[in-house]
Amino acid sequence: MKSSLGKRVWTAKPRMKSGNISITYDKTSADRPLSLIRIRPAAGNSRRGWLTAGRRSIPVALGRGGIRANKREGDGGTPRGSFRARRLWWRADRSPRPRTLLPARAISSQDAWCEDVADRHYNRPIRLAPGRDGDRLKRGDHLYDFIVEIDHNTRPRVAGRGSAVFLHLARDNFGPTAGCVSMTRGAMLQLLRRLGPRTRIVIG
Repeated sequence: MKSSLGKRVWTAKPRMKSGNISITYDKTSADRPLSLIRIRPAAGNSRRGWLTAGRRSIPVALGRGGIRANKREGDGGTPRGSFRARRLWWRADRSPRPRTLLPARAISSQDAWCEDVADRHYNRPIRLAPGRDGDRLKRGDHLYDFIVEIDHNTRPRVAGRGSAVFLHLARDNFGPTAGCVSMTRGAMLQLLRRLGPRTRIVIG
């Protein structure tokens, strides 16, 4: 619809699907989904990089092993390749649902990710009962307050080729990750506004 100033005003349209709340937006040009984002290493530091989204460049932290074409479980490398975002996970107890074009799911205390190469659920989200060991998504720090799940090692899933590779929040000292791409909270929120299921994420 149009406002009294003649400018188009867009409204959110909530949808329910498979127990998750998905909100879609009619878009202005500034909010249209990005077709491509690129992540490249910084000159002289393989553990730091730049994420380019449209006209913006965002500093990011990379895996302690740098960007690797032959990613392996536990090597600390950020995988080289072309990926797509699948879903946003976020801490609803710490932040309202951010505006995004991605499906979103609030993180519960039982949500975790399987990193066991011998498990049939390897590189998939799982539910863990209290007291069980695993990579829980609900952490004491703020690294996983926002997680963008990408389709690395999913089609097909190959045991040992890496798991739980996300876009998430950076440490205060911008230290290297275990293989993910991390950024500041402000940069994440800006990126989420234009990140959609069809956005191609090219690393390397």
